[in-house]
This record gives sequence, C-alpha cells and structure tokens, in this order.
Amino acid sequence: MKKLNIALLAGGNSSEREVALASAAMILDAFDRSRYNVIPVDVHGLHWTCKGAGDRKVEVDKTDFSVPVGDGKIRFDYAFIMIHGTPGEDGKLQGYLEMMGIPYSTSGFVSSVETFDKTLCKRIVSEIDGLCLAREVLLRRGDRVDADAIAARLGLPVFVKPNASGSSCGVTKVKSVADMVPAIERAFTESDAVLIEEFIEGREFGCGVWITADGIRALPVTEIKSHKEFFDYEAKYTAGMSDEITPAEIPAAATVRIQRLAEAAAKVCNCRGIVRVDFIMTPTGDIYMVEINSIPGMSGGSIVPKQIAAAGLNMTEVINAVIEDTLCRR
Repeated sequence: MKKLNIALLAGGNSSEREVALASAAMILDAFDRSRYNVIPVDVHGLHWTCKGAGDRKVEVDKTDFSVPVGDGKIRFDYAFIMIHGTPGEDGKLQGYLEMMGIPYSTSGFVSSVETFDKTLCKRIVSEIDGLCLAREVLLRRGDRVDADAIAARLGLPVFVKPNASGSSCGVTKVKSVADMVPAIERAFTESDAVLIEEFIEGREFGCGVWITADGIRALPVTEIKSHKEFFDYEAKYTAGMSDEITPAEIPAAATVRIQRLAEAAAKVCNCRGIVRVDFIMTPTGDIYMVEINSIPGMSGGSIVPKQIAAAGLNMTEVINAVIEDTLCRR
C-alpha cells in the first residue's frame, strides 16, 4: 500500500505559535511511519516551509499543495493541522484545503469559524439543556467604552478577553473600574472584538471529545487547579504553575454531566477530530461552558494527551483513527 504524504501544519501567526510548534513536535513522534510519510510544514504568514537537504528551507507550492524534491515534487494527500489560533483554528486553513480538495484532521471551515468566535459559539450552544453561560458584553473596535456601565451590568470582578484567541492570550481578570480600559486595550491587541464576561466562582474542568463518523466519545475529565488567580498563559505552559488532575476527583455523576455537556457542545457545533471543551462548575453544581478549543494543545504538558492515556488509548491509534475517519467521509 502506498504511504500517504501528510503535511503536519505547525506554527501559525498568533501568540500561540510556540505552543503549536511544541504540540506538533509531540504529534510528529506519534505518527505511524509504516503508513504515512509525514513532512512538518512551518506556517508563518504567507511562508509555508519545510526542511530540505542540509536543513535548507523549502517553500510549499500553495497552487497545488506540494513541495519540491530534487527534480520533482511531492504532492500532499492529507493535512494534519496542529496550529492553535490563526490560521489553524479560525477556518482560514480549512477554507484553503477545501478549495484544494485536500482532506484534513480538524473541524470543517464553518465549525472552525464558529468555535473560534467565543460569542458566536456561546449563542450556538445556548439551547443545550443544563448548560449555563456567563453574562457578557461584546465590544468591537471603535465602540464607546463605559466601564461604569459594564461593571454595573456584570459586577466585579470580570474577565476581559479577546473574542477570537486562545491559550488565555490577552486575558485579564479585572477587579476595579479603573483597570477596565487598559485590560480592554490589551485584549484588542489579540482580536478585533473583546468579550467581557462576569466572573463565575467555581472549579475548572476540561473534557476532550473525540468525534468520528461512528459517534462522539468524551474522554476522561481533567480538573485544572491553577496556582495563579486563573488559568492564564503562564499557568498553562510553565511547569509547576498548575495541577491538572486526570481523571478529575469528583463524583461519578458530575463526571458524566460534564462529559455529556461536552459531547452536546461538540455535536451542536458540528466539530470533528479531537476538541476540548472547558467548563466551570459552581459550588451549587451549575456547569458553565467557557469555550471550545477546536485544536487543543498536544504538547507533553497538555491536557488532552493525558486524557487519551487515562482512557487506555495511545496517541498513535488515535491519530490513525482521525485520519481514517476523515478519508472515509470523502
């Protein structure tokens, strides 16, 4: 059987670039090389490069999604996308690949756009029974900012975050009206819209979901205990700044509730491949969805690989299944 030529798309253009490169490095080691010829591709702006002879950078030909080799070229049969943020999670790469007729590992173009836009995603999942959502204010560039009115509506503290970003980049917990505008300005450096949400007191959980043509399967739940005020970029990617307990030490009924809500959110958003849904559970047992990560972290310290292991699976078989499922859908 001919090996599939797979482009492992890594890097990206956002603040999450280094995280995405780390995720891709781990995924690269898990590919079944007896079945796939995997070529890492660093996507950075308009430059998509891979390593040629002598570590020379070789540009991908985007007119036919190929890479030159000697006097010929290798055309990629498949794209495994491991880019957090733009252009991997916001639909840009998916749109290109669909135009080129290239199958890929993630949710489709429309689903990627919807889940990357936090406000839009919340509207889509709002009808899920038993799922709570934080009250919010959405600001776009040029909007008048009335910090007093926002505080009166949502209370304090609030979370100010980019409406389209990930890894908690540009997120600030605001405790006073005086700190509101600087936090909004910071969030605008990451996104063209800013989401301000009421603070929800509770425990934080993440649940991976694996979606194939055969159905939707929730992975074991992880509880996230940040050593900082919240699970920000530093807490996520600095060793010792958080404890991530997999499986979460909560009653079985609570685990099942989180898993069913994660599956419902992934289904209503038409997600594919592997996604992660983040939640906060209040002391009274209400479960609030924070966001859907359509391309969750896969580095050594990331949550989903731990959940895959806790489920008794290994990364190689999961990758194989994701690829096979995509090809079967065509």
